[in-house]
Amino acid sequence: MSVRLGVNIDHVATLREARKGREPDPLFASHIAEMAGADQITIHLREDRRHIQDRDLLLLRESVFTALNLEMAVSEPIVRIALKVKPETVTLVPERRQEVTTEGGLDAVAGKKKIAAAIKRLHAGKIKVSLFIDPDPEQVQASAETGADTVELHTGAYANARTERTTNRELKRLRAAAEMAAELKLRVVAGHGLNYHNVRPVVEIPEIEEVNIGHSIISRSVFTGLEIAVRDMKGLLER
Repeated sequence: MSVRLGVNIDHVATLREARKGREPDPLFASHIAEMAGADQITIHLREDRRHIQDRDLLLLRESVFTALNLEMAVSEPIVRIALKVKPETVTLVPERRQEVTTEGGLDAVAGKKKIAAAIKRLHAGKIKVSLFIDPDPEQVQASAETGADTVELHTGAYANARTERTTNRELKRLRAAAEMAAELKLRVVAGHGLNYHNVRPVVEIPEIEEVNIGHSIISRSVFTGLEIAVRDMKGLLER
């Protein structure tokens, strides 16, 4: 049995936007990733359009043959875009203009009413919804109460741990959150900061069905090519 792999191709667009040109094209990256074994293509359409652009989303919707996962803020203009484009899954994430990358999980406790309203609209459009949350019991409970289908556990604290004690503590939090989410009938996935060295302990958490990985795969692809980078990661997801 293998945990599903969602390949985030945002940083292909980041490289393109450094010159505001046409290369490298995220569309080509999605084709290579899928041929190499990716189970899903993940992109984040940010409100400031710092990497993925609206045109990328439209082209990817037409060409991705596995599944398209759209990360997005709980923002009215982006919700409207999602309802028009209809990815298989929307992952609601926090978003701040000044951050380099997503720095933490969505606060499903404080934003429960707004999140639930967005989920209701997305469900009406036949789109499944995941919430990107920290591995915290209150956040897991609130996520279930919003009507979400899935939680994606933020693995950043685990990935950034620098001591064995801290690593074990964060892994324990992830296990507990995954168990609780599964008990609440939520599908469980994980992502953020996962790489070729730290992904195996996360894969061994039985409730986790999928991981979303971008930066590490795109970084390795600079040296190995994207096909090999995806295949190498896919090989680490076997249970």
